[in-house]
Amino acid sequence: MARLDGKVALITGGARGIGEAHVRRFAAEGARVVFGDLLEDRGAAVSAATGAVFVPMDVTREDDWERAVATAVDRFGTLNVLVNNAGILRHRLLTDMTREQLQQVLDVNLVGPWLGMRAVVEPMKAAGGGSIVNTSSIEGYAAAAGLSAYAASKFGVRGITKAGAQELGRFGIRVNSIHPGGIATELALDPEVAQGVEVDADAFFKALPIPRWGEPDDVAGAAVYLASDESAYCTGTEILVDGGLLSGPGY
Repeated sequence: MARLDGKVALITGGARGIGEAHVRRFAAEGARVVFGDLLEDRGAAVSAATGAVFVPMDVTREDDWERAVATAVDRFGTLNVLVNNAGILRHRLLTDMTREQLQQVLDVNLVGPWLGMRAVVEPMKAAGGGSIVNTSSIEGYAAAAGLSAYAASKFGVRGITKAGAQELGRFGIRVNSIHPGGIATELALDPEVAQGVEVDADAFFKALPIPRWGEPDDVAGAAVYLASDESAYCTGTEILVDGGLLSGPGY
């Protein structure tokens, strides 16, 4: 029996990177998957490869959330899992970032997951419970130069996760968070993302206890655990997927 047999999952940002790994892994573990993204061509390709249902989706729009949730319930009859994965990354020093850029990061990375949590409460209550998996970051624990907006959003995700765990536990809905470190995705490796900030990535990763970039599937494994009944007594939990980065200073 696969670990997610019988589960219906909604995953955001599923057309590439970590989100695509979630879609592929959840489908392989037996879940029926609906996923959203702004990248329609790539979403269609992932759908064709996995059998998952793709819906065009902007996580900052409430009507897009309503449509995605309705698609899952109408197609599969229920909704058991939400993975709030969609996010954006902008490296900008405080003095170089505009208020509009700050607001965009907060809207996608923090407001989007909050809207998603709210949107799935009623269908999960109807299902007798569920699991919400929010994607934060190591930047939700310790911020870095050039990531003030991103860190603010990811610290915020920790907060809404804890509050959601407190509010929704009585309905059988668990709310947990994943905190990836340096994961080798197109977004993380895009030189345009890191404007104004110099980082020696090779030296950085060589200093980790697990001295390599993380892979998207490393994060997907943690999401499968939190979505499955194996984590039935976990809520408000934070899982680091960071190669040991936050375990202590390197030598």
